[in-house]
Formats: sequence, C-alpha cells, structure tokens
Amino acid sequence: MKIGRYLHQGMPLVGVIFNGKVQKVDTALSVLEILNLPIGERNALESGAGRRHRMPIEEVTFLPPVEPRAMRDCLTFEAHVAGMKKSFDGDGTVPEAWFDAPHYYFMNPWSLYGATDTVPTPPLTQRLDFELEACIIVKKTARNITAEQASEYIAGYSIFNDWSARDIQGREMQVGLGPSKGKDFANTLGPWITTPDELEQYRDGDRLDLEMIVKVNDVEYGRDSLKNMSWSFEEILSHASRGANVGAGDVIASGTAGMGAMSEHWSRSKQYDSPAPLQVGDVVEMTIEGLGMIRNTVGPCDSPNPEYKVPRARRTYSEDRL
Repeated sequence: MKIGRYLHQGMPLVGVIFNGKVQKVDTALSVLEILNLPIGERNALESGAGRRHRMPIEEVTFLPPVEPRAMRDCLTFEAHVAGMKKSFDGDGTVPEAWFDAPHYYFMNPWSLYGATDTVPTPPLTQRLDFELEACIIVKKTARNITAEQASEYIAGYSIFNDWSARDIQGREMQVGLGPSKGKDFANTLGPWITTPDELEQYRDGDRLDLEMIVKVNDVEYGRDSLKNMSWSFEEILSHASRGANVGAGDVIASGTAGMGAMSEHWSRSKQYDSPAPLQVGDVVEMTIEGLGMIRNTVGPCDSPNPEYKVPRARRTYSEDRL
C-alpha cells in the first residue's frame, strides 16, 4: 500500500496511490490508524478507494502523510560522514565514536512541509542546503525492542529532506550542542508512506537497495543507495527505543546519503561556493526508488524582521564568584 494525505477543495483527505492516481479512502480513520488495521480490513479499504474521488498525482497537493509528535534524524551513511570530515584541514577520518551507535538528534515536528510545498528561506542565512534522506514512520509505541522485533513496529517508508542553514549551523554547534536554528525551520516529508511489503523486491539482507537521487533545477547533485546505511532501520529503531518510548507516528530519518548535500560537495572539493548555495526560486527534487518523488521550490524569507538578532550574552561569570 502507498497511502498519504492530500488537499481537495481546502479539505485534507486520506488517499491510496494506485496506477498514477490518488484515490480517496472512504473512512474517518487516519493514515496511521489504517496502517495499524489487520491486513484484511486494510485491503478492504484499499480495494474500495476511489469510488468518490480520484486525481492524477501530478495534480495533487500532498500534505505530510503523518503529523508526528517527535522526529529523530540519524547519521548512518559513512560516505557522507567521511566527506564532511574533509572540510578545512580534515582528512576524511570518521570519528571512532560514530561507529558506536546510530546517533541522532531531535527535529521540529511543527516545521514539516509537504512534497510540493514552497519552503521559505530562513532568516540570517547565506548558505541554504538540502539533505537527501529516507525515513520510517513508527507504527506503534516501541520501548526496549530488539532489532529482530523492530520490523513489526515499522508502518512504512517515506522520503525526507532535512533542510539546513549551514552557516548558522556551523556557528551554533561550536557551543557543544546539536544544531538548533540551523535546522529547525523546515523538513519535507512525503509524498506518501510506502508499506514494507511493497519494498520486499528491493531487499538485500536487512537493507533495502533503493536508488536515491537529488537534483537542483533538473541538474543531478548526488546519487546513492539506501542499502549503504551502516545500520538498518530495524537496528536504529531498536537503539532509539532503549530505555525510552518511541511513539506511534514518530519519524526516524536515515541521515544524509553520500553526496546528498551541497555541504559534502563543498567539503570534498574545499570550494565553499561551488556549487552555489540554494537561492530563492531553486527547485530541489528528490527521488527514491519505490518511494516516489518530492519537489520543493525555495521561497523568499517570510520573517517580517529577517535581519533581527537577539543581543549577545551578558557576561555573568568570573573566577571571583567561585
């Protein structure tokens, strides 16, 4: 099943994607509720879809297929880590700590955009970038599950773009925390959720051999395969659930594919303006085999005070106080 949410006459609808068309599912259930149904009931809904409404996917405005309460973004492609470590005086050595576990940070679930939305440029950045990723949507609450159990908790897969303001991100991460304003302004999720059974034909062991491609203004910038993740999604979900709840509907993203970001090009070549950062009007297109395509246009900044900055910190510490 491929299932998602879309707008029709201003109303959000749930539909399944079949033969190049979105077909309305005649139910009040949410996408996640449908994916949690017994397979027979789910198939019955799918077979009855489209009786009242259907549209070609090219004419559809897709919404993010779920509204997660939490989103985690990992860093699982070794090629991307090595490429990023070539910046400045780096030699591409991957930090030993990276191999310990699929580390992640939390993203802003209120900043999700749909597959064809215009994404505003965030304030104060001159180095807007994209990140080509895939993600899973969690089917039911997971806690302390094993990698062998994790497949029962994966509702399906989608495409994910973790938009990034690299100049802001680079400065704030010097503090010793993860990214904040360099990341929290936008993520694209979509166009729909593809269930695991649809992807079995691409399975290569515990990975999925799905080709991943990113283009800007129809020019290809990166290509990789999802099978090159250094951990499977099942291993990632198991790790995330250790001593913690991973909620139903949560999104867990793979992290950037090899050559799946402008910043990796800059780092590997040490030419930090070639290719040029994203500009207003640029179109970023990501395609993942079996999952579809997202295509977003970069829009102008929507802040009424785009140059505003908070004041620098007031100094309150001195050795004399201790």
